[in-house]
Amino acid sequence: MAEDPVDFGQGPIVDTVGALGADTAEVEAAIERAADASGRQLFVAYVDEFTNPEAADAWANDTAIGNNMGAEDYLLAVAVDGRAYYLSADANASLSDEELTRISQQVIEPMLRDGDWAGAAIAAADAIGGGSTGGGGGGGWGWVLFLVIAAAIVAIIAIVLARRRRKAEAEAGPAGPPQPSIDELRRQAGSALVQADDAVKTSDDELGFAVASYGEEATADFKAALDGAKAKVAEAFSLQQQLDDADPDTDEERRAWYSGIIRLTGEADAILDEQADRFDELRALERNAPAELQRVQGEADAAATRVSAAPQRLAALTGTYAASAVAPVADNPAQADARLAFAREELAQASTAVAAQRASDAAVGIRAAEESVDQAVLLADAIDRLATDLAAADQAVSAGVADLEADVQTARGLGDPGATTLADRVAGEAAALRAGLGAPGRDPLAAQARVEQVNAEIDAAIAGVRNAAEQRARAEAQLGRSLATARAQVQAAEDYLVARRGAVGAEARTRLAEAGRLLVEAQALAPTDPAGALTTAQRAESLARTALSLAQQDVGGFGGGMAGGFGAGYGGQQGGGGGDLFGAVLGGILINSVLGGGGGGGGGMFGGGRSSGGGFGGGFGGGGRRSPGSFGGSGTRSRRGSGGRF
Repeated sequence: MAEDPVDFGQGPIVDTVGALGADTAEVEAAIERAADASGRQLFVAYVDEFTNPEAADAWANDTAIGNNMGAEDYLLAVAVDGRAYYLSADANASLSDEELTRISQQVIEPMLRDGDWAGAAIAAADAIGGGSTGGGGGGGWGWVLFLVIAAAIVAIIAIVLARRRRKAEAEAGPAGPPQPSIDELRRQAGSALVQADDAVKTSDDELGFAVASYGEEATADFKAALDGAKAKVAEAFSLQQQLDDADPDTDEERRAWYSGIIRLTGEADAILDEQADRFDELRALERNAPAELQRVQGEADAAATRVSAAPQRLAALTGTYAASAVAPVADNPAQADARLAFAREELAQASTAVAAQRASDAAVGIRAAEESVDQAVLLADAIDRLATDLAAADQAVSAGVADLEADVQTARGLGDPGATTLADRVAGEAAALRAGLGAPGRDPLAAQARVEQVNAEIDAAIAGVRNAAEQRARAEAQLGRSLATARAQVQAAEDYLVARRGAVGAEARTRLAEAGRLLVEAQALAPTDPAGALTTAQRAESLARTALSLAQQDVGGFGGGMAGGFGAGYGGQQGGGGGDLFGAVLGGILINSVLGGGGGGGGGMFGGGRSSGGGFGGGFGGGGRRSPGSFGGSGTRSRRGSGGRF
């Protein structure tokens, strides 16, 4: 079984695969010894496979952050069948990076390779606690004498090795720490992209709420920070697109670009985190909880009216267009209902918290309900947007078919056998497309893409007989249709992803980011270079279509394929959930439930600590309630460590 980041209960061990078996008590004893001796607390998690995220470091760090582990809490995460592990430590932990690397590579990894699961945990606990790397105990003066002698030997060896190392470094010049593999960089970059993109989207939502309440002037600094973070993330997505394109890349280029992605997303997080505390002070949900609760309740009531009409609007689309055309919004009414149900539950709990004068708990519920209502409206409105775009695409197809028919006549007049053959084929395509105009079950966006493809073929054949003015006028006419199609595809993909961002991975986000960039570029080129703008718009449309397809695949596999039914195992059983918790996780409202989110502060495992930098909000505390987040970065860079495969 694949495992999402786990939740520790009262003990320091989670073993979902029974790896420790009868040795569990011995492992717990070793962990207690280490904690008593050094104050360093080890937690161990043995699972089958790391999922959501798949990278060992991201999984371990998300688990640690999600469980509010503090400065001297260490987590050893092991995927038994996945053959991967990671030793995670807080950024402020007393053990250095070199010590963590030594413990992971020299103490833990050899035992994992041998399948000695309990031995690896015991050795890790002893090493972290500053003791031996074995699991046995001992006593008496003989043992003390042995430790003294061993310590002296180790000290002598360390001095000799240190001298040799300093001499070698002086001869070879300065050397940095061992570089991670390209595969490890790829995993880190993918995880960082998703988390930074989610942080930007969450911050964008939060900023929209703040602007509505306080105006543009009061929120100008936050908008500037968000714009700066967006620019960093956009640059990171551009690097990822370079890595994903068909052009071969050298190992040096891949390493540089993956490192660039990690750097840029970290800078985006930092930009947002600098403003997180000021933003929370501005919104002051805790101070104004009663009034904010009433406001969001009113917004939920207004949203319910809009959402209630969504099934009828969707039915009208379904009766007119093909399933492929309506696919981006096919489950929007159900998703919108789920978001409203979750919002109602959160508002009810917030109301209870207000009555009990628990302002911080009330703020958590208000924030979650606010974003849930916002997504419900987005999901309902996306149906209307798609209806408008499909109607516009119908008109574009009609105009494009007329152009094809005119091109056929031009090609036949060239007197060239090849051009005549092409004209006959295009005439058949045009006839088929014309027959589909207005027919039930059509897909106008797909038809428009086909028109553009066929048009490009025949344009190449007859370009020589057109003068420059004719070519420009034709490109301008076709460009208007292509830009409209590209905008429709980008908007459909954006609506789909934003409302389901808890499930969508880096690949779909990268394609959508590139499609959006190309669309802006095409619009800028349109006045001066219609032909170049046309090519760019067509590329944007193709990438947006790919992004939507990839996002749909991600959602289809989310939660073990339960996205369609919203996962019976999730409903109302975790966090502050009720209503539809799975839908809230899918929508990224409770994304920390899956990804770990904000960086736990110094409060230790069972402390309350809020996020170290805004991000998605604080960790678990207050009876398992989790803040759905605020303006800020992803907060995932508060831990470090070492690991790999075994």
